[in-house]
Amino acid sequence: MIPPFFGQWESAGRIGDILSGALRAEDDPLWPRSGAAGAADYARWADHLCGVACLRMALAARGITPPRAFDLARELTTRGGYVVQPDGGIRGLIYAPAVAWLREAHGIAAEVRVDVAAGDIPALVADGGMFIASVHPAIRWPERDPPGRGGHLVLVFGTEGEALRLHNPSGDTAASQHDARVPLERFARFYAGRGILLPRA
Repeated sequence: MIPPFFGQWESAGRIGDILSGALRAEDDPLWPRSGAAGAADYARWADHLCGVACLRMALAARGITPPRAFDLARELTTRGGYVVQPDGGIRGLIYAPAVAWLREAHGIAAEVRVDVAAGDIPALVADGGMFIASVHPAIRWPERDPPGRGGHLVLVFGTEGEALRLHNPSGDTAASQHDARVPLERFARFYAGRGILLPRA
């Protein structure tokens, strides 16, 4: 089953415009449904909510109605999953508090996984498992060589041949957002070797 898709920004069809600067995040017409306190709050936080989007997609895949994006971000912040730094910067998603929330709020036996080779991911997502993987945000352009690894989260939920199937909350096109097929060898160039495992229900 393909999980429902949620983007980091509410207007999934306008994410490319937001990333390019053609549309300010504050001007996303759907921001109120995020639960943000205001347009400025939305713009400040949405760039950091790839992990929230992945958690929401994973819950929806299990038939659980997910919280609104900012309701979940606030809950995770109280648990240490996001840290607002003195200079106003936002650090997170921090995996351990997110895993604790999945276990306590929804009874999902999630795990923080590190030192996971890209070649091990197909076995993790077989038969309904899901893996929230740390990748470079340039994964939206898998044909390019990334400048690094990590810094962004995507939801890997299956395979097709030698490719991983994933949802990317910051994909700049529909094709790079929803059920993107990224060859495993390409994926490995973006992948930081860690993430959150949600085993098969």
